[in-house]
Amino acid sequence: MRWEPDRSAAALPYTPPTSIWQAAGRGMRNRCPICGVGKVFRGYLKVVDECSNCHAPLGRLRADDAPPYFTIFVAGHILFPPVLWIEKAYQPPMWLHMVVWLPAFTIACLLLLPPIKGATVGWMMRLGFDGSEHGAEPAPRSAPRPAPGRPDA
Repeated sequence: MRWEPDRSAAALPYTPPTSIWQAAGRGMRNRCPICGVGKVFRGYLKVVDECSNCHAPLGRLRADDAPPYFTIFVAGHILFPPVLWIEKAYQPPMWLHMVVWLPAFTIACLLLLPPIKGATVGWMMRLGFDGSEHGAEPAPRSAPRPAPGRPDA
């Protein structure tokens, strides 16, 4: 008997956006990739548990290292050519490069990271990720645990 994989796709709890560009664009603008109304972030980079409008499970998605990688890639391609051009044309001292370019790269990365992470979350939603790829359903929220080494009150 030959083994066949289970080809029945589980139904998603939401309807994915019609295009990757639409989902990524909504995420880039800090809007829910599904409905375009709710927010993706509740802080600088913390993804909300679910959309306040359509209840899509945004918080279960794990973008992990993709947003920082894309951010460094984009910032490097924007800022590195001017670094080389200025070095070739003017040959400033190294301390001046450090004073100018380190803050420029830092600011560029800090400004680019949230929109790129939002776009990555939108891209993941469009591809059909729902957070269940990492194992079982997330544990239900319970009362906070006592701190280690402290007896229960």
